[in-house]
Amino acid sequence: MPASETSPKVTPLHELSQEEDFVRTPPHNYEAEMALLGAVLANNRAYERVQDFLRFEHFADPIHGRIYEACERLIDRGQLATPMTLKGFFEHDESLNEVGGTQYLARLANAVLTIQNAHDLGRIVYDCFLRRELINIGDDMVNGAFSPSLDETANSQIELAEEKLFGLAEQGEVEGGLKEFNNALVRAIDMAESAYKRDGDLVGVPTGFRDLDQRLGGLHESDLLIIAARPSMGKTALATNIAFNAANAKRTRRDDSGNEVQDREVVAFFSLEMSSDQLATRVISQTTGVRSDNIRRGAIGEDDFGRIFDVSRQLHSLPLFIDDTPALSVTALRTRARRLKRQQGLSVIVVDYLQLMRPTQGMRSENRVQEVSDITRGLKAIAKELSVPVIALSQLSRAVEQREDKRPQLSDLRESGSIEQDADVVMFLYREEYYRDRDTPTQRDTESDDKFNERAIRHEELLAKCRNKAEVILAKQRHGPIGTVHMSFDGNTTQFNDLAEEDRLPERR
Repeated sequence: MPASETSPKVTPLHELSQEEDFVRTPPHNYEAEMALLGAVLANNRAYERVQDFLRFEHFADPIHGRIYEACERLIDRGQLATPMTLKGFFEHDESLNEVGGTQYLARLANAVLTIQNAHDLGRIVYDCFLRRELINIGDDMVNGAFSPSLDETANSQIELAEEKLFGLAEQGEVEGGLKEFNNALVRAIDMAESAYKRDGDLVGVPTGFRDLDQRLGGLHESDLLIIAARPSMGKTALATNIAFNAANAKRTRRDDSGNEVQDREVVAFFSLEMSSDQLATRVISQTTGVRSDNIRRGAIGEDDFGRIFDVSRQLHSLPLFIDDTPALSVTALRTRARRLKRQQGLSVIVVDYLQLMRPTQGMRSENRVQEVSDITRGLKAIAKELSVPVIALSQLSRAVEQREDKRPQLSDLRESGSIEQDADVVMFLYREEYYRDRDTPTQRDTESDDKFNERAIRHEELLAKCRNKAEVILAKQRHGPIGTVHMSFDGNTTQFNDLAEEDRLPERR
């Protein structure tokens, strides 16, 4: 019963009658569909204006969709799509007979005055399709919320809905395809100008390490960077150092008015192994120089506590965001990274570590290698989708331990699958000190004291040479040379630093 004009009443959704619900037809524009099909049939050049984004399933009327699909097939084969050439496709099509048979095709073509608005007509058709998809997603959200499965939490339903919405928004982007070289040239010049203004060849987000930045040119947009090592080599420490240095760095840019403004790099750290407070403790230790284990145990003096308090105030506004959800899926990581970029901006993503992630929801893999391959492809897709570098940590296989020279190689990547293929940069972390410390010589039964002492002295000399030193081995890099970067490492504070080589030290007087 209609509401009175003097006292309007809002009817709740669940009380709508079938008749009222039937009136709410999904968005469509049959006139636009007919005008577009007529333009294509009258002049196949009209198809070129919409072929990049419009598909037959985007039409609200299934008959119009089948006509468009037939035109698409003929034109893609280099043939003409006209009412005459399409006649054979639809002579025995009963659904087309309902609207006038093959004569309907001729009426479509004859009713067209111009093809200049074909692109606009295609956008109208496509916009209606997107709105219908939004309704379907909304229905799925409502039905899923009313009847959840045992394996789905409310948060997972939210993440799935966000993924569908973002995927739909991505479908709506029609700016892809071939672009003129001069557009790419302008971007390359802009990058070179940015590097020049930064007093060096650094284009991407800085890692905070001089030699590493010199090799990489910073962390580049859309790159997937792998940091791999055996356990206890310092992967998490290096990733935390890079994340902190990047978040603490400032980038100068020009706003729309041409004024120079300074921005900080926003970093998302997904820690699947360590908790957020453990990572925060590491950052405090690196900044203050106080041992992280002392901070955790409370074995600190008044001066140390004062330094920690002062540093914590300085780090309070650091744009570093930590997510310590265990066994995070690629889908959930993508959703949360998108949300952060939309709300705060995003410059770098760090994942610690690769093998602890779950593959995309719904993907069934026959073995672990396929799962890891799916994860690396997903991370690379996130890097390209959000235009940010993604740093992912990875474990190495035990094959390293069986060799005399324990420096890692690309073949040592654990469950490698597509890690080496998908990654733009592969870095191995190696500390000889780790192995030397665990290889303390013991005297053999038949060995003399002099011989043993000689071996022990030699061991101490070799250990002294590699003490507090680390190697970052660039085994693969798409943008530049490979090689080894030597760094210093303080195990007490898990702090990496540029290594002061002898030729860089000031002259002694």
